[in-house]
Amino acid sequence: MSTARNPLIFIFVTRLIDTMGFGIVMPVLPQLLLNMGAPDIASAARTAGVLLVVYSILQFLCGPVMGNLSDRFGRRPVILLSLTAYGIDYLLMGFAPTVAWLFIGRAIAGIAGAVYAPANAFVADITPPERRAHAFGLVGAAFGVGFILGPAIGGVLGELGPRAPFFAAAALAGLNVLFGIFVLPESLPKERRRAFSWKRANPLGTALALYRYPAVLGMAFVTLLFMIGNNVYPSTWAFFAAAKFNWSPGMIGLSLAATGIGMAVVQGMFTGRIVNRLGERRTALLGMGVAIVSYLAYAFMPHGWMVFPVTLVGALQALTFPALNALMSQRVRGDQQGELQGAVASVMSLSSIIGPFLMTQSLAAFAAPGGAVFFPGAPFIVATLLTGVGFVFLLVRTPPAPVVHPTPAA
Repeated sequence: MSTARNPLIFIFVTRLIDTMGFGIVMPVLPQLLLNMGAPDIASAARTAGVLLVVYSILQFLCGPVMGNLSDRFGRRPVILLSLTAYGIDYLLMGFAPTVAWLFIGRAIAGIAGAVYAPANAFVADITPPERRAHAFGLVGAAFGVGFILGPAIGGVLGELGPRAPFFAAAALAGLNVLFGIFVLPESLPKERRRAFSWKRANPLGTALALYRYPAVLGMAFVTLLFMIGNNVYPSTWAFFAAAKFNWSPGMIGLSLAATGIGMAVVQGMFTGRIVNRLGERRTALLGMGVAIVSYLAYAFMPHGWMVFPVTLVGALQALTFPALNALMSQRVRGDQQGELQGAVASVMSLSSIIGPFLMTQSLAAFAAPGGAVFFPGAPFIVATLLTGVGFVFLLVRTPPAPVVHPTPAA
């Protein structure tokens, strides 16, 4: 099927290549920071956490801007602009002579790399409400596939040196931009576009614009807690595996690829079926429950081989975000989908500000040489507590059926 007949394919490929680029560099990030002067894994983890926070702060500020710009000018130009930033980022990181250059690259990517808001709004544009959980699941499957291919490639390229994966990621990002220029259609007709407003194009303005939808705000809070906890994987996994199991970049890449396989299977093949049977709310609860069990297992497992069976079962936690996103998208009007996804992108970015700092500092505190207690699983305990609070809130406070949203003012 061509992208002209099914433009969702492009969004899938975009998420795939973006995730591959991120996955390629994950296995070598500890080695790169150690080569740049970090004295040990704990110190490297702290620096990596700050890198992620810088990126996420800027993405948090720019996510609503990108979402609202896509409501005004259309999805296509905003998506292509956002994708270009990733290529620049990876090139800068590949050539970076010092850690300061890594921060510059991450800042550029954060400013213009808030692609998820317009991309998710694109999905909402072309998908009827009752099919959105399935569509978000299919697009989310690209994240899993990217985590199959990216870390596996990164682990192999990492044997050539810690910088090689960054150039591979830059090449993938460039190919993605070229692909989009030729095949990406526009999903938002001009008659459905609305005027850009700075009041609504910032994190606070977006939240205030959606304040009259209490169910959306409640689920956004649940999403925030879940995503803060879920940041334990991208922010600490490579450092956790190196500290606890003394794994090489190749082994770290293999474990991340196994995670990607599980996520791809769940999101691509089972999300729609499970949502049809359980509904979005109970599907989200199932995913969060599995996440809690998985976090505890990783925190206390004594042997590295145990990672793989836990990863297989834990893949069901990938149900959570598509189900929550579908619940929220059903509660706003069609002309607010970009604004909603901008708010969702801000929630994700906010979680990526809090999460990496919280998780990397937790790991560093319990993995530093000479510390009172050596327990690299500490960040997984933090993730368990956060996800547990979100689970209880969703179970008790969020209505299981969509609410009727108010009629917009004339």
